This record gives sequence, C-alpha cells and structure tokens, in this order.
Amino acid sequence: MKYLISWILRHIPRKYIQLVAHQLLKAYSIFLKGNKVHCPICQENFSKFLPYGRLHPRENALCPSCLSLERHRLMYLFLQKETSFFKSKPKLLHIAPEYCFIDRFEKLLGDNYITADIESPLAKVKMDLHDIPFEDNSFDVVFCNHVLEHVRDDVRCMQEIRRVLKPDGFALCQSPQRLDLATTYEDASITDPKEREIHFLQDDHLRIYGRDYGTQLENSGFQVSPINMIEKIGLEESKKMALPLGEIIYLCHK
Repeated sequence: MKYLISWILRHIPRKYIQLVAHQLLKAYSIFLKGNKVHCPICQENFSKFLPYGRLHPRENALCPSCLSLERHRLMYLFLQKETSFFKSKPKLLHIAPEYCFIDRFEKLLGDNYITADIESPLAKVKMDLHDIPFEDNSFDVVFCNHVLEHVRDDVRCMQEIRRVLKPDGFALCQSPQRLDLATTYEDASITDPKEREIHFLQDDHLRIYGRDYGTQLENSGFQVSPINMIEKIGLEESKKMALPLGEIIYLCHK
C-alpha cells in the first residue's frame, strides 16, 4: 500500500487526487477497523493509519476516514485546547484548504469561512498568495499550512497574510522543517524537478526550512509564539493519535 500511495502522490497532480481520494479511502477503511489509533478530527478508531509520503512514505500517517495527516491532527488539537476558535466562530481565510477540515469548518463558520488557492478544486476563491485579494485587517484567523515552501517569494506571502489579519487575530503557517538544519536551505539554480525532490523533499518545493523558521516568520513582521503541543498532550496520547512528535506550532500574531 505504501508504494502505491507514494507512486500516486508523485505522478498524479494533487488537484485530481483531491477529487477522488476520500471516496476510495473511505471504502478501504473497513479493512482497518480496530482500536489502536484514534483520529481526534473525525473521532474514528482504527487498527492503524495508512502510510503517506512521496519519497519515503511514513507509516501510520493518513486517517482513511477524514484524510487527516499527523500535522492536521496536531493543529486541530491546538485549536481545541489552546484557542477559542470553536467558540468564537471567527472569520477565517483558509489557504490551500485540507479536505479533513473543509466540511467541519464550513458547518461551524458558514459565510465566515473563505477557502482560497491558486489551483485547488476544493477552494472557493482562486488566489495568488503573493497578492491576496482582500482588504487589510479582514480576517480573525488565517491558516496557511504547507504552502510557503512552494511559493516564489515566501517573505512577500508572509507579509500578505499579516496584512489581511486583524490586529487581534492569529495565523497558523506550518511548513515542513528539517531540524538538523540551522538555517533555511534554498538554491534557485536547482530547477530540475527530480533534483528539487532530493534537495527539498518534493519536486514542487523551492526551499526547505530549518530551525530558523520561526525567525523567518518574525522577520516578515509577525510576533511568533512557538508551542510544543506534544508536551501538553503527553507522549502516550500523542502516539495513540499518531501526532508529529517533533513538530512545533508557530502561533503568529500581528
């Protein structure tokens, strides 16, 4: 299964995968019934999650019911435990919306929920992150996860997110990181997709962030609070939900 998923992710455009993956995996989930892992988003239990990844598929990563990955489950728990998101019903701009969140946030927020992306068929608004088509101080919350590693000018995009965020709002801008790198690695001379995959983890990535990612967000104007949710949740429960044990949540304020 992991090699099939890896092949699909590497050879089929993401926009097509987004349209059919949930139907296929939902049907497959009947073979994974059990009680060893728990998804806090859809509240389903399984014997294990599915593998996921392009070059090196991660075991126990993808929920077959709601399609959440480790990072999605971590973010959902952060919103539940550390913010008033589910009670205050904020105006939300969700950039590159993830399938596991869309219906839930739509039901919760109604017209206050705006999804946007440059190509995703799941998004309501077609948008280039370098030039967000909304006025200053428009949103209480902005989500922009695993996007900034793809864009031409990540600083400009960070500044645009900050611009449309209300003064008392917050943004979550998670990105892949290599914690063995002190600083972010970029090399504009690497243009071959196969080489980019080797250097930056994916053929459509333009950089890989290092331990300085929080500083990069601060340099764009954000006030950043790094939060270790694994310490708050506990190791045993984190493993039960297959959370990313090394990931830090970067809470960004204006």
